[in-house]
Amino acid sequence: MVEASAFAISMGAFLALTMVALHFAKGTERVIPDDIAEEVLEQRASTVPEIDFPEPSNRAIGGGGGAAAAVGGGEGAEGELEEGGAEEASGPGDIPEDEVEYFEIEFAKEGETIEVANNETLLEAGEDEGWDLPYACRQGQCVSCGGQVADGPSEDYIEHDNQQMLDDNEISEGYTLTCVAYPRGEFTLETNETP
Repeated sequence: MVEASAFAISMGAFLALTMVALHFAKGTERVIPDDIAEEVLEQRASTVPEIDFPEPSNRAIGGGGGAAAAVGGGEGAEGELEEGGAEEASGPGDIPEDEVEYFEIEFAKEGETIEVANNETLLEAGEDEGWDLPYACRQGQCVSCGGQVADGPSEDYIEHDNQQMLDDNEISEGYTLTCVAYPRGEFTLETNETP
């Protein structure tokens, strides 16, 4: 048994010395490859099409050039006016000033009731009050700006101008996208509500 203990002690000492020697020994130098992150990012960026979102608070761009497209304008398209030669409004945002109506809209979470014109979106009206309302695309193609009309189906109180995300069931439950929602009656709105 003494032999086994001496053998175990000598093996333990040998392993300990080996570990110390390996710890202090110089190994092969680790070669760090050149940083190619910038090249990879540039290559990936060149394969993704550029999307031109309108600038926040830029009301002139707002709907992404909807007025030109509604009349048949736009790149590569030749538009024609309807017979009679007069250009008609393409959406609620194009209502002439002499035909504008105002509605009292209660913004429940903001705790205020404000007058909103029927040619102004609910999002724009809230921003004019200085409220930080949620939004992303400003074109009705996401649900970031979602809200809910507390008084019933949103289509009874709001004209949805080219919203593309809500289905009929969600609209009947009162949901709306405030970036493309124009009032046509008085109601209470819960902002930052999505289906």
